[in-house]
Amino acid sequence: MNTEDIKYQKAKKRVEEIRGFYAHLGVYVLVNSMLLLLNITTSPDILWFYWPFFGWGIGIAMHAAYVFGFGRWFGPDWEEKKIQEIMDEV
Repeated sequence: MNTEDIKYQKAKKRVEEIRGFYAHLGVYVLVNSMLLLLNITTSPDILWFYWPFFGWGIGIAMHAAYVFGFGRWFGPDWEEKKIQEIMDEV
């Protein structure tokens, strides 16, 4: 593989990670909207919709941190760079 192929594969993987996050976010918004409507229509005096909203929200936040934050710093690319750095020291 030449460098262009490697760059293409890395870019493709990155786009797949971003697309996966947006799909997860879309399902989160859709399902939690339906839960809110269900809660308001069936038992408006007892609000329970926020439990799955916050619980799943933690998962969304972690997914976002992986895709846009920590995953970029400590993901496979970081490992590859760190291995190369250590090999250059030895």
